[in-house]
Amino acid sequence: MATINVYTETTPNPATMKFLVNKLLINGSLDYANKEKAQESPFARELFKFNFVNGVFFASNFVTVTKSEGVEWDDIEAILKDFIKGAVESELAVKEVEHDEDVSFEGTEVEVKIQQVLHDYVRPAVEQDGGAIAYKSFENGTVTVELRGSCSGCPSSTITLKSGIEGLLKRMVPEVEEVVAEAM
Repeated sequence: MATINVYTETTPNPATMKFLVNKLLINGSLDYANKEKAQESPFARELFKFNFVNGVFFASNFVTVTKSEGVEWDDIEAILKDFIKGAVESELAVKEVEHDEDVSFEGTEVEVKIQQVLHDYVRPAVEQDGGAIAYKSFENGTVTVELRGSCSGCPSSTITLKSGIEGLLKRMVPEVEEVVAEAM
């Protein structure tokens, strides 16, 4: 078995910290805003046993933990890193029963691929920052999306769109040349 490494990354929200691991945890994403919602996830249930954990979010190869007010990251970061490393090494399930969300994409093969990438990789990230992204169209190499929530009008959304989303789509869907946001 490969050694599991855990790295931390800050997020735009000072109450949340991203714990990245060198292993795929889940396809798509799962968000547990409180202990009650975490019942289907053995991994999240264990995290919520720490009294300073206020929220848990899983996506591809990371867990984002939201801490309680009055607790400093310096005091809990090492504890969470150790716990997450152990949980991943022991293959603690992120979700007990795998049932696919009813998500269907329409359009050409390329359009479906674009929508799948937006759904699996981009959506969880923008949701973390309180926003949403919706696929609009794909024409002549240009993908048009609509940014909503905190992404709409956010000063950093242009950078996210151009360097993040456009770069990801160009790598994963070679037919994509540009990504633009439709004005709301």
